[in-house]
Amino acid sequence: MELGQVVYSIRGRDSGRFYVVVEKVDSDFVKIADGKLRRVKSPKLKKIKHLKTRGEVLEKISEKLKSNVQVFDAELKSALRSYNEQVE
Repeated sequence: MELGQVVYSIRGRDSGRFYVVVEKVDSDFVKIADGKLRRVKSPKLKKIKHLKTRGEVLEKISEKLKSNVQVFDAELKSALRSYNEQVE
């Protein structure tokens, strides 16, 4: 998994929602945020095995995360809007 990658939660009470990987903790865990319920300042620690990858990376957000530029919640919300509409 890489920074800025779109993932889908398959386990836990947040299952069925799309998130963006905002930090890689180690080989088993990542921190994810969606800009709405899980903000960038308080991302959710999640096991990688409880996530399904979409194979898509949000390039603009990925570049910001890699260069330690602040990512805003509104950016994540708007980037994930189309994904979450597919589920509903």
